[in-house]
Amino acid sequence: MFTGIIEKTSRVLGVSDGPMFRRLTIACEWQDISLGDSVATNGVCLTVADVSADRITFDVIKETLMKTNLGALAAGDEVHLERSLRVGDRFDGHFVQGHIDGTGELINQISTQHESRLRLRVPLTLAKFLAPKGSIAIDGVSLTIALVEGNEFEVALIPTTLQLTNLANRPAGWRFNIECDIISKQVVYWLELQQGRCS
Repeated sequence: MFTGIIEKTSRVLGVSDGPMFRRLTIACEWQDISLGDSVATNGVCLTVADVSADRITFDVIKETLMKTNLGALAAGDEVHLERSLRVGDRFDGHFVQGHIDGTGELINQISTQHESRLRLRVPLTLAKFLAPKGSIAIDGVSLTIALVEGNEFEVALIPTTLQLTNLANRPAGWRFNIECDIISKQVVYWLELQQGRCS
């Protein structure tokens, strides 16, 4: 379980293909990471496969590569990292599982002297989970939905988010990893299940 509060934006040091996975090596100097730990990487819950003083390595399977933007990463790219919650940790974002629902395409960036916004388009299957003022994780970053229009939505980025993440540095067309709010998904699932039973 994660919170969507990014701890570090780190550089991809290497990408290599194995027989059933792609190996991602990322610069990281955390001293409390061990083999088997869970780390959200661009919002995707990954298991540490190797660790040294200045890097961590993950083996990413085909299913994950197909459903997220991790397959598009190359050496030199930057990713968001967050360690999993421990008992007693402060909870500052929202409940994030690290289970990506799909990707959303960056349609536009709106930057004025008053605010910075991103507008994304998601598949229609995810649009039903979007709600104004609801929570959403974009490349692992916990954000509040500012506007919903069909299967497009906008989020406003505060200066701290602009400083600590690379959300505003992505080009139009970039496919962000999207994890919809777990509460919205459970409520919609239950309502659809009840509707099916009544029809």
